[in-house]
Amino acid sequence: MRGTFCASGMMDVAGTALRVDLSGALVWDEQRLLVVSDLHLEKGSSYASRGTLLPPFDTVATLNRLTAVIAHYNPRIVIALGDSFHDRDAHTRLTGDDRACIANLQVGRDWVWITGNHDPAPRGIGGELADAVTLGAVTFRHEPSGARGEIAGHLHPKARVATRARTLERRCFVCDGERAVMPAFGAYAGGLSVRDAAFAKLFPKRAFIAHVLGDGRLHSIAAARCY
Repeated sequence: MRGTFCASGMMDVAGTALRVDLSGALVWDEQRLLVVSDLHLEKGSSYASRGTLLPPFDTVATLNRLTAVIAHYNPRIVIALGDSFHDRDAHTRLTGDDRACIANLQVGRDWVWITGNHDPAPRGIGGELADAVTLGAVTFRHEPSGARGEIAGHLHPKARVATRARTLERRCFVCDGERAVMPAFGAYAGGLSVRDAAFAKLFPKRAFIAHVLGDGRLHSIAAARCY
């Protein structure tokens, strides 16, 4: 299969057409729904508290990207697909400006925080908490089970692919038409290779497409071409 290249593309999950955005967000145009996964806000401050110093700019960078994608699509619903905060106390370390940014993003729209393994119950930041959200044939949750119609995060997929000019390794969406795993949106979130056994359990035949976030273009690549 040859790769296709664009700034956004479409993928189908259980008969539902969804827009894959180069930012790492997923958009359901019909529902005016925008989904982001694994923001891991305040990861830098979490590491600093344990003696590993990272530049303390991850939250600002992530929120700036989130602000831009929300401004572009103007969704009526936003779902943050779990691990929005790096640890259970991370929301208490947000600066006043960061809290104001999140509050502004929530104005005029429904906002759902899906609980993740890093952030089981963030409080006092607006929006609603849920373990999962089901709309039509699609269920949004944090940890993937492999169920039909499921869109999950947690695994932070990335793929290494060869283009005409070079080899690149980037975050990606993984989808086989029945289920999908989203990339991490957070600035400091790492990635797990789509060749890892964790993905083999969800996609036994490896008959999936990796929608790779490239430099200004989305690369939709068959699993067999990822390494």
